[in-house]
Amino acid sequence: MPKLTIDGLEIEVPAGTSVLQAAEQLGIEIPRFCYHERLPVAANCRMCLVEIEKMPKPVASCAMPAGEGMVVKTQSEGALQARKNVMELLLINHPLDCPICDQGGECDLQDQAMAYGRDKGRYHDEKRAVSEKFLGPLVKTAMTRCIHCTRCVRFLTEIAGVPELGMMNRGEHAEITTYIEQALTSELSGNIVDLCPVGALTSKPYAFAARPWELRKTESIDVFDAVGSAIRIDSRGNQVMRVLPRLNEDVNEEWLADKSRHACDGLLKRRLDTPYVRRDGKLEPATWAEAFAAIQEVFAAIPGSAIAALAGDMADAESMFALKLLMESLGSANLDCRQDGAALDPSVPVSYRFNTTIAGIEQADALLIVGSNPRIEAPILNARIRKRYSKGGFKIATIGAKADLTYPAQHLGDGADTLQSVLDGVHPFHDVLANAERPMIILGMGALTSPGALRLLGAARALAEKTGMVKDGWNGFNVLHTAAARVGGLDLGFVPGAGGLGTAAILDAAGKGAIKAVWLLGADQIETNALDHAFVIYQGHHGDVGAQVADVILPGAAYTEKHGTYVNTEGRVQRTDRAVFPPGQAREDWKILRAASEVLGHTLPFDTLEALRAKLEAAAPSFAVRDVATPGEWLPFGESGALDVSGGPLVSPVRNYYMTDPISRASPTMAACTLEIGGEATEARTGTDG
Repeated sequence: MPKLTIDGLEIEVPAGTSVLQAAEQLGIEIPRFCYHERLPVAANCRMCLVEIEKMPKPVASCAMPAGEGMVVKTQSEGALQARKNVMELLLINHPLDCPICDQGGECDLQDQAMAYGRDKGRYHDEKRAVSEKFLGPLVKTAMTRCIHCTRCVRFLTEIAGVPELGMMNRGEHAEITTYIEQALTSELSGNIVDLCPVGALTSKPYAFAARPWELRKTESIDVFDAVGSAIRIDSRGNQVMRVLPRLNEDVNEEWLADKSRHACDGLLKRRLDTPYVRRDGKLEPATWAEAFAAIQEVFAAIPGSAIAALAGDMADAESMFALKLLMESLGSANLDCRQDGAALDPSVPVSYRFNTTIAGIEQADALLIVGSNPRIEAPILNARIRKRYSKGGFKIATIGAKADLTYPAQHLGDGADTLQSVLDGVHPFHDVLANAERPMIILGMGALTSPGALRLLGAARALAEKTGMVKDGWNGFNVLHTAAARVGGLDLGFVPGAGGLGTAAILDAAGKGAIKAVWLLGADQIETNALDHAFVIYQGHHGDVGAQVADVILPGAAYTEKHGTYVNTEGRVQRTDRAVFPPGQAREDWKILRAASEVLGHTLPFDTLEALRAKLEAAAPSFAVRDVATPGEWLPFGESGALDVSGGPLVSPVRNYYMTDPISRASPTMAACTLEIGGEATEARTGTDG
């Protein structure tokens, strides 16, 4: 380990550490534009120049490995003068756009020009102008501002795995551009806006909407997929203006998927802001008292066994727990949080969690993906898989539809018969898993919603045991969910009770008249034709599929408008915080259920959110441990027996990444993405014909 001196302070660092990194460990700030700790070193901005004894000229600290006995000066007159000169050169062609630039107030170039630049420039030649580039509906360009740091190029190539940006030409004619003018097809493209240190790349949906000092910032959790990325919600008044990522090394590092970032404009569209009651076949606005009275009138005339409840993919744990208690008090065991009917065993947590953890992917050395397309189901998790692949020594294979996952993967086959051959040791990839030190399997909803899914789940468990995926300090069995509410619902037991019906059975019984009332808690991903003969209560925040078939609508709060608990795919308990208030008469879901229970004569045993959470943690102790992916006990689950090979390919249930829920379906930005980023790009990403 080399020992060096920086500004008179001695430090010992691991071999390969750069001078810039060593200085950061000492708390010494060195300015930079092109350097980013998660990207390959480019060393092309030269802003991080320092002086090193016995070297004839200033050195780029980001690209200089720390050496034994080095004496580095970051604040010498020579280093400071070099930075002023570099800044002056960077600003030669930069336009005076600060008053109209969306990066204003959050611009590295502004900050460093103030701290390290000159107070005047010596160049008076005409500035170079560069034409704007079309990068799609999400990224707005002003390429005359570009300083060619290439952060965007390196991110899309190395992190996202979609090399669609590059630098063309040389010298005065150099430009960052797409090779063929088209929209960026990466689900992570919005991150290049965060990475851009100047105003060359900005958010197109957010263009000229607000300044950062006008916004109220709320730390929260993303619920558009099951990853649970850490986010910051920026709001002005009662409107969410934008969503940005927060740092969470265990989950999303500092990245955020495009839908999670940009679908927030759907929070303003098609909102339910007042109760509705269907009268003479037509939904009409009503008061809360009238809505509850309509429910009470129907429930009083039917037994509890004829009532059912379904929870949607964005429901928080508090509201699901409250609805579960209400159903139990009414005498109903017909409830389910699995809208897609996924074959999961709620009694064995390890059977439905991502046990390796998202960060643990980096420790694996072999991977089998079954019935999942992580690129469109969980882009952040897919980026972690690519990160592990880029380090080498990581063999990846897939069973299901062919798709471009952004990293090479061997396609073994389409259906359950291929999994059977791997389990039996007939297929060579069995040996790859068996010989790996830390093998893992990812089981997706495309597999768990297929015919004979319980047997397929059992086969995956048997494969994990046979190939050594489960051992001390390592569990390579993983289920990748597509719904933010799914793991939380399973953990708290929002599943059929003794003699109760699941989703498919509830819908079937409703079509036959056996189930006479169905309570939909944001459930919009179900087949609603069977509900024509049942009394339907829809509790949610958007006028989506469930609201259209409802007899009573109870307007709820979206994830930005409530304090809620969610459990991500790895079993990590996380909480959202309220950034804005629900519109109109809409209320938080647990409050609606508490008020409804009183009208129905089965008052729930809590009056505050704290009391509700105390009841929840007492009933499901896993909710008492937050922000930790707790390991589960390995127990038998699934069914044994020959797999059903009649169901065809194990295809991911996500067809259109940009529209998977009520919020994104109401989002104008996501609609623009659907129109623009389609055709061949969609086919390649999803393995379908779009």
